[in-house]
Amino acid sequence: MHPINLSIGRNLSRIRKERNLSLDKVSERTGVSKAMLGQIERGDSNPTVTTLWKIANGLHVSFSSLMKEEAPSVSIVSKDKEEPLSENEGKYRVYSLFPFHVKKQFEVFAVELDPECTHEAEAHHAGVEEYIMVCEGTLEVFIDQEAYVVKQDDSIHFEADRPHVYRNSGSSTVKCFMIIHYPS
Repeated sequence: MHPINLSIGRNLSRIRKERNLSLDKVSERTGVSKAMLGQIERGDSNPTVTTLWKIANGLHVSFSSLMKEEAPSVSIVSKDKEEPLSENEGKYRVYSLFPFHVKKQFEVFAVELDPECTHEAEAHHAGVEEYIMVCEGTLEVFIDQEAYVVKQDDSIHFEADRPHVYRNSGSSTVKCFMIIHYPS
């Protein structure tokens, strides 16, 4: 089992117990089955990005709070040493670079989409904003069925409390940084 799955399991269990929630209650809030939640807590499951977003949104916690332990006050993060969460047969990869911290109210990810990859993102809870900076390639972002084309060295910001879609229609991998800001 990958170490990241064990961290996710420990963090989910800790959050659930801190809030005195049963697996049934967490399942109701997240739409993830009780059996799957139990497997995740034990580290027996490799949850998808979509499943983790459902859990994060249902529990009103940041995505990275499920993935990481607390970071030291100064840190250098190498993406190459981070284990990504992936979806769409590995074509969509998310690397947690700077996990959520209560005092800062945001988290930072490196995201990669291989050619012809489309990822449908769950709506976040009210007040959550996304900032995306494209470093390589061209990213299409669909918000309320409207398409926005974000080219290399361009950025986009939007309120993320509604479903949104990321797509790479190009022939090379899109690489971008994503900052997710949570309301106080």
